[in-house]
Amino acid sequence: GCLLLWLLPSVLRAQSNGETRPRTTPCQQSPSKVSCKGIGLRKFPKDLGQGVKYLELSNNFIQNLSGSHMPEFGQLEYLDMCFNQLEAVSARTLAQLPQLRSLLLGSNHLDRNYVANGRALHLLRNIEVLDLSANNLESHMAGWYISNLTRLRVLHLSGNKMTKLPAGIFWSTPWLRELDLSNNYIMEIEEGAFEALEELEVLSLALNSLHCISGFSLTQLRVFNLSYNALELFISEDGAEPYLLQVLDLSHNRLLYFPELPRAHYLTHLNLSNNLIASLLPGSHRTGDFVLRYKEMAGFNGTWHGTAGLARVADLDLSNNRLQLFPFTFFHSLSSLHSLSLAVNCLQDVAGESLASAAEPGDCSPSPPPPRATLPVRSLDLHGNAIQALPHWFFPSLPQLEAIDLGSNSLQPCEGQGSDRERGGSHLPAPRGTCTPFHNAPRLKHLSLGKNNITRLQPYAFSQTSLLSLDLSGNKDLFVPKEALGGLEFSLQKLSLRGNQMDNSQAQLPCLGALRAVDLSGNNLSLLPRGLLCSPLESLDVSSNNLLSLERPALLSWSRSLRDVSVAGNPFSCCSLAWLD
Repeated sequence: GCLLLWLLPSVLRAQSNGETRPRTTPCQQSPSKVSCKGIGLRKFPKDLGQGVKYLELSNNFIQNLSGSHMPEFGQLEYLDMCFNQLEAVSARTLAQLPQLRSLLLGSNHLDRNYVANGRALHLLRNIEVLDLSANNLESHMAGWYISNLTRLRVLHLSGNKMTKLPAGIFWSTPWLRELDLSNNYIMEIEEGAFEALEELEVLSLALNSLHCISGFSLTQLRVFNLSYNALELFISEDGAEPYLLQVLDLSHNRLLYFPELPRAHYLTHLNLSNNLIASLLPGSHRTGDFVLRYKEMAGFNGTWHGTAGLARVADLDLSNNRLQLFPFTFFHSLSSLHSLSLAVNCLQDVAGESLASAAEPGDCSPSPPPPRATLPVRSLDLHGNAIQALPHWFFPSLPQLEAIDLGSNSLQPCEGQGSDRERGGSHLPAPRGTCTPFHNAPRLKHLSLGKNNITRLQPYAFSQTSLLSLDLSGNKDLFVPKEALGGLEFSLQKLSLRGNQMDNSQAQLPCLGALRAVDLSGNNLSLLPRGLLCSPLESLDVSSNNLLSLERPALLSWSRSLRDVSVAGNPFSCCSLAWLD
């Protein structure tokens, strides 16, 4: 304050003498990079100095890209003008930017004056990256803008008003490698629309209105996104050249069956989630099931290739479909499959053999897979189904399995083999099919059994496993006897018993010497389980219980390890808060 008062007289004298200080730009500037993002500009900035190669002008109010004389921008390679009010582009201005490689004009008003603007863009003979997304462009407008940009490598046209892709729209951009056409209204792709794009590797047609993809022949594509359309049919062409496709996203469509993929390809990631697929078994294709009738359907019933070409697929997502059966045989040829999701389907049984060979049409009893038939899956998501039990051969058929989500089903874990020793070998196993054994999953590390209506956990239910995390949340009135977690004393690191409405007698935990995090929130506990005292806890959640205080012995045992505590929603006594110290 004193310094400002001391300076004030000299400032006033300078102003009275008509002296002016040089204006400083609010832009952030380095020798070759200038950022004027979101500073309220209404015109193209001036006096930024020589040698600028990177200029960011996004989130301003610039309406015209024009400047009578711009010698200082002769070296400009990157220009970002997204999120302005741009509606006019000067040919004279762009002619002074011979080194420009990347031009980002997304979220403007380039549907206005598009003929003149397009003529100006045609001067950018060296442009490689162009963003025209969210400019209300119709198909013919977009085609005009790119009609002379022969060196273009990356083109973004998402969020426009394109309704079709006419033949020849990309003839002048043969070097395109990445093309984003998502979030338009594309209903029709004319034959030959992509014919010139022999270098195209990444293509997104997501969020459009496509009903059918037939004759798919872009053999050089590596990533293809067709999510959020209305596809009922996907058929590819088989030719002499193998497909280089690695990632295919067909999620959020109306597919009734597994898509017709080419025989030879390099597919590693396939997303078929949120469709209407009801069966994975061969011979289940019926053209009458399709809402729309296509002329391509004539050859559809004889083109099923099975899964022979899916040997490289590592990630397959079939969640949110209508599958009622988990057929092991369908996945046998997927020798690289590591992650599989069948979550939120209608699964009730697991079949080891194709049910097409069942003697009776209504025979849906799960049969074991062929001898030594195993899947290399490491992560399996089956949550949100109607599974009541997994067969005894299920986990031995998944010898590499490390994580499985079985939440929101109706599974009951079987009593483990450790209880035989406790009872002198008099243990009688539960009838096969009424419960699920977990003792034969030796590599299993992460298990979720939340919301399975489990009321009592059997002794040694998870013995002979190497579980690191176990989720038993959302099982109302769950009773966990002390022996239930027997066998996990030296492996279990994370345990969730959240929202089970358990009282003190229902939470009897053993000494879990490796436990780092436990969630006991949403129960009716007035005391902490004694078994936790020997756990080196780092995170403890006991919110929404009936605790009056936290016991001193527990806090002393965790004094060096505990980092995270949630205690909200407990009726703590104001007269006994010494534990907070």
